[in-house]
Parts: sequence; C-alpha cells; structure tokens
Amino acid sequence: MNVTKTLDATGLACPMPIVKTKKAMKDIEAGEVLEIQATDQGAKADLTAWAKSGGHELLQTEEDNGVFKFWIKKGE
Repeated sequence: MNVTKTLDATGLACPMPIVKTKKAMKDIEAGEVLEIQATDQGAKADLTAWAKSGGHELLQTEEDNGVFKFWIKKGE
C-alpha cells in the first residue's frame, strides 16, 4: 500500500486519536493514504465512523501486539 503519511497516536486516549487524525488529513491530498497507529480500544469504532462521516475510505485495519493500524484514503 502506498502510504503518504504515518500518524503515531499510540498512548493517546479518546478523543485525541481522532483529533490528530483530522489534523493529519489536512496535510495530504485527496486520494492519498494516511496510516494511523493507535492503542486506544475505542479508536477502531471511532476512526471507522469518522472516516465514513467525513467521506473518506477506510481501506484496511489490523491489530499487532495491542497496536491498531488503520489505513484511510482521503476523500474529495
């Protein structure tokens, strides 16, 4: 996957992963991919809902040793 930017939100509690994701999305262009790494359990539901409501595409999620990884493609 061609990742444009990676955001490390590990150790941050809700709502900070979403706040940081919104800010990072402003730094990339439509069609580019942001990778987010978070440890907050709520991030999975939060980022999934946020991506959908913002017109972005959640491409993939995975969990590796308690770290959740998300790949979100920025919408138009």
